[in-house]
Amino acid sequence: MTDNERAARTLKHVLQKPGNGNCADCGADNPEWGSCSLGVFICLACSGVHRNIPSIGKVKSLRLSRWEDSEVQFLSEHGNDTMKAVYEAAVPVYYYKPTHKDCQVLKEQWIRAKYERQEFIEDGKKPIYEDEAKDGMLMKRGRDNGQFLNRRFVLSLRDGTLKYYTKLDAKEPKAVMKVDTLNACFQPDKIGNPNGLQITYVKDNITRNIFVYHDSSKEIVDWFNSIRAAQLHYLKVAFPGATDAELKPKLTRNFLIEGYMEKTGPRQTEGFKKRWFTLDHRRLMYFKDPLDAFAKGEVFLGHRDHGYRVTIGLPAGTHYNGSWQYGITIETPERSFLFTCETDTEQKDWMSHFNAVLNTPMSPQEYTVEAYFKHKH
Repeated sequence: MTDNERAARTLKHVLQKPGNGNCADCGADNPEWGSCSLGVFICLACSGVHRNIPSIGKVKSLRLSRWEDSEVQFLSEHGNDTMKAVYEAAVPVYYYKPTHKDCQVLKEQWIRAKYERQEFIEDGKKPIYEDEAKDGMLMKRGRDNGQFLNRRFVLSLRDGTLKYYTKLDAKEPKAVMKVDTLNACFQPDKIGNPNGLQITYVKDNITRNIFVYHDSSKEIVDWFNSIRAAQLHYLKVAFPGATDAELKPKLTRNFLIEGYMEKTGPRQTEGFKKRWFTLDHRRLMYFKDPLDAFAKGEVFLGHRDHGYRVTIGLPAGTHYNGSWQYGITIETPERSFLFTCETDTEQKDWMSHFNAVLNTPMSPQEYTVEAYFKHKH
């Protein structure tokens, strides 16, 4: 047996140890790269980030590279679980740990925070995300003209608010967003910028979107995790008996599903129009354009025991003049909504998300929101 064959066999054995079967950074299955610098197994995408950080940049393909005995030994002695115990010893509850499904900027900054800046090695020093206030400039998309302009944003931990100002020296903010009604999620494709962040907040039961970015990927991810820290701080005051595990799911969330569908109006005789849809918890919002500040309309999806139903297809006799064939009908206690999807795959995807929502028990807060929607109709 050659040295290379022996090394390959040993690596295969080490890979089978608990913890090594997933990427150490994003959790992707079957990592095919190893870090000679850190002794962890990682996926192809994360290996690219490692390679760009000089201090930890030595990575090799498990299948294609030639491995020295000493490197194999190093991986064998360390491995993912051992190194996580060091580099992730003190990750704050609110810090967003990306998965392989998340965008590049989140994965890159997580890897840099872990290994390059070593932010989570020891408990004790207060993370920057928990500062009393975060004050800085972000590029914000204008609501009407679509231009991105520099705006001052201020996040206050004590007040539980995020404010933005149109001028640096402005006394009054243009908007005050309460962190408990606020969501933030990365939307690089939608915004057309790798560091694009969508901030959504509810005011007077109306959802408003703000689209921002920063040229520095570290800065935009810092804002994101600072918002999550402020949310957790607020929730701990609001729910003093709750555990971190109970509060964590209430922090920022990714939308359940987004995409184009066609829909018709309340009389179901109007033409089907193409709209951008976003499903966020129980709110199904639709927009003329994905970057609109306000939704053209919202549908509340309650529990199936309360008169909410979703079915494949359109009701018999529907006057249909659209170009998409794959129908979905949502029935609420007040009315029916008719949609069409472009492909059967999209139809199945939307259906599975709608059914999951209708099968989920409602929280007390959601009953309040439902009452508002019923009153509106």
